[in-house]
Amino acid sequence: MRGAAEDLLDSGAAWRRLAAIIALGAVGGVGLWSVVVALPHVQAEFGATRAEASLPYTLVMLGLAAGAVAMGRAADRFGPMRPLVLGTVIISAGYVLAGLAPSLLVFALAHGLLIGLGSSASFAPLVADASLWFRRRRGIAVALAACGNYFAGAAWPPILTALIEAYGWRVAHVAVGVACLVLMLPLSLALRARAPGLREPPPAPRPGGPVPMSSNALTAVLCVAGFACCMAMAMPQVHIVAYCGDLGYGVARGAEMLSLMLVTGVVSRIASGFIADRIGGLLTLLLGSTLQGLALLLFLFFDSLASLYLLSALFGLVQGGIVPAYAVIVRERLPAAEAGGRIGIVLMSTMVGMAAGGWMSGVVFDLTGSYAAAFVNGVLWNLVNVAVVLWLLGRGASRRPAAAARGVTP
Repeated sequence: MRGAAEDLLDSGAAWRRLAAIIALGAVGGVGLWSVVVALPHVQAEFGATRAEASLPYTLVMLGLAAGAVAMGRAADRFGPMRPLVLGTVIISAGYVLAGLAPSLLVFALAHGLLIGLGSSASFAPLVADASLWFRRRRGIAVALAACGNYFAGAAWPPILTALIEAYGWRVAHVAVGVACLVLMLPLSLALRARAPGLREPPPAPRPGGPVPMSSNALTAVLCVAGFACCMAMAMPQVHIVAYCGDLGYGVARGAEMLSLMLVTGVVSRIASGFIADRIGGLLTLLLGSTLQGLALLLFLFFDSLASLYLLSALFGLVQGGIVPAYAVIVRERLPAAEAGGRIGIVLMSTMVGMAAGGWMSGVVFDLTGSYAAAFVNGVLWNLVNVAVVLWLLGRGASRRPAAAARGVTP
């Protein structure tokens, strides 16, 4: 049995499973981005402030965060297929309810309680599952699995923009709900088999290194880092559409910039996977976070249409590898049998950071009348993330021994 399981690692079956994971993430990840595109239209219909109109995004991210832990633990116990089927039904119901919402409160609750929770089954549990089917190429596999929601961000905004312009935002939401049900249920069946990587031994400590942190302590520190980096990340991703509308360029231009940001983010995630396979997850995280802070600074100085397109592409290129790096760190240093739950907890913190960052940026805009202070707020949170990562590096936690990283017991 052990030999048969070992043969499945990095096999053709593993790569086919990864393709299904990416497709599921690309469809189910719509929950992350549809609310960004609909924000100006929803704000106008319900007569809301920018902060109030940002509430659905905050709630959808909180729903994703809560679901990441619950769905991750369910995947550890039952495999990813059952949580996916449940999540598909929930997200579809959420979009239908959002399309029929009589008030902003109902619209927001549909995002938090249904769309966010349903979408969570197509992110953290699938990233964890991909990590359990690969050993030599674990970094690139995790990065590709995490690309699913970026493919969603690249594909869904222009689709939703066209649907909203042609039929209105309500019909667009109902159409998304039907599409999720039709596309995700068949794809879920491809994930019936249990992961061979569940049988891997726990990672060994580094000889001669400092006393390793406990699993709970490392998870907690990674959660702090994840929250801080995504507080910073949320500003451009959540508000670029509204920002372009305020500058007079139109929300359609903003949707194009968001898609561009996510397309280049895919390039970044894939590149970060190759980098993580060579230097480890923690150094990859430090590289991405440092570059993200520098890119945020540039938004303070340039706001012409051409420069915003360039900055959107640059931002995607430098920050796309940050979130997958957390999953790589967890798999490098924590037991495989806990991968779904641990990765879910850490990714939960990143989603809470995105939720809080999106809402806080709206509040700062309402208080100041511009997004300049919101960009500054993002830079400061990014510095917190860099400080935490440097502290972990100072403890000698950059990566476990090369033999352990390959799954070989020293």
